[in-house]
Amino acid sequence: WGSRGGGWARSVSCLSAACDCFRASPRLDRTPFKSAPSARTACWAHHEALGLRAAEDAVCVCDGGETGAFRQKGASDQPYLWARLDRKPNKQAEKRFKNFLHSKGNPKEFFWNVEEDFKPAPECWIPAKEIEQINGNPVPDENGHIPGWVPVEKNNKQYCWHSSVVNYEFGIALVLKHHPDDSGLLEISAVPLSDLLEQTLELIGTNINGNPYGLGNKKHPLHLLIPHGAFQIRNRPSLKHNHLLSWFEGCKEGKIEGIVWHCGDGCLIKVHRHHLGLCWPIPDTYMSSRPVIINMNLNKCHSAFDIKCLFNHFSKIDNQKFARLKDIIFDV
Repeated sequence: WGSRGGGWARSVSCLSAACDCFRASPRLDRTPFKSAPSARTACWAHHEALGLRAAEDAVCVCDGGETGAFRQKGASDQPYLWARLDRKPNKQAEKRFKNFLHSKGNPKEFFWNVEEDFKPAPECWIPAKEIEQINGNPVPDENGHIPGWVPVEKNNKQYCWHSSVVNYEFGIALVLKHHPDDSGLLEISAVPLSDLLEQTLELIGTNINGNPYGLGNKKHPLHLLIPHGAFQIRNRPSLKHNHLLSWFEGCKEGKIEGIVWHCGDGCLIKVHRHHLGLCWPIPDTYMSSRPVIINMNLNKCHSAFDIKCLFNHFSKIDNQKFARLKDIIFDV
């Protein structure tokens, strides 16, 4: 549920298949919903995703053997980190699309020539699984984009912050989640990529979205992955405008970007602070103020890491506990 300009609008988007669900963007789908679903679970919105609506920093982990994108590199069975990349129309096609929307209003009636209307994609780009296809060509969504993925390569400068959280040699990634034995404690650990197959995650850190969680600094940037839906809200507010406002403004747990409700029928409903006229980012977020422990368990491969990589820095502070997530510092 979200409000813009003082009016209420319902927003629902269906959850896609495992590898193709992304984080919701601030602008919500206006699809009408005839009856309110029963809320099953509520999660922090900055760690959750809707069907085909994602920020550029959404990532997934999938097997090269499934997609075929890595067969030519001899790594068809190796889990890889993939970054979200939408194919977008060229200027002429985008202008034609906007003019059509202004006159007709229904994007589903617009005719796209995918081969001519869209900017070229990298050779390794693959469309999201849930994208509709006609005659072998993916069909653009109502925004005129074709959601998809590209593999995160180590030497690709465009995805240098993505590649900093993954090590393909040892098949591990830096992940932030709840400590398994203490729900009040966060944990940063090196998780096998094989454990993250078919999941989507969010990249956060120093150089991502203005760094609302205060991680690292310019000299020593720090980035982490968070599995979508990893943080559930214990005392979620009801779906009433005043209750939501009170929760976001007066509750400690409400110092977050937003909430995504997981509904019994498989739908996801998101409310972002912006939809209520509230600011984001905010100082001292709920997550950045929580205690965290480092649990790397990298004894077997510690000596093989590049001395400048995040895995090496974290291995030096293994088993250390910090009072706040944003207090993590590297002794370099």
